[in-house]
Amino acid sequence: MSTTKRSIITAVCIALCVVLPMAFHAIPQGGSIYCPMHIPVLLCGLICGWPFGLLCGLAGPALSSVLTQMPPVAYLPSMLVELAVYGAVSGLMMQTLKTGKLYPDLYVSLICAMLAGRVVGGLAKAAIFSNGDYSMAAWTTGYFATGLPGIIIQLALIPSVVFALEKANLIPMRYPACEEAEA
Repeated sequence: MSTTKRSIITAVCIALCVVLPMAFHAIPQGGSIYCPMHIPVLLCGLICGWPFGLLCGLAGPALSSVLTQMPPVAYLPSMLVELAVYGAVSGLMMQTLKTGKLYPDLYVSLICAMLAGRVVGGLAKAAIFSNGDYSMAAWTTGYFATGLPGIIIQLALIPSVVFALEKANLIPMRYPACEEAEA
């Protein structure tokens, strides 16, 4: 895929980082529960690669914070770290994994990125941004229990979106020979 096409997809994902949270914040605690900004960042990393995913993970929340005050400035640093890791790790994993099948590549990449982002986000929050007030219980509750609906949505939605984009020839097929053999 060309750099121009990757740049356009990244720009769309950054725009989604602004628009999706606006829709989900109409629901009380919708941002914390559904994690809407994670979806475009993870998609960007999976589709465009780690540099673009990293850029989306940094630019998306920063732009959203400036335009909509979501996330609030106090939460922005830890979100920047977390989302940057999501975008970079999802792209790196897709670049590294070559199972021969799209869905296993997507799920392994997603799960690794989601875990890495949550661990790094929690460490950043604990070490840098919370002055020792952050506990393992707070991390587990905030990143896993509260965000469980978002995690489920991401695991259900993102691989299907990537598959649909491939089928519509909007992005290159990862395994073109395998896809033709399955059809």
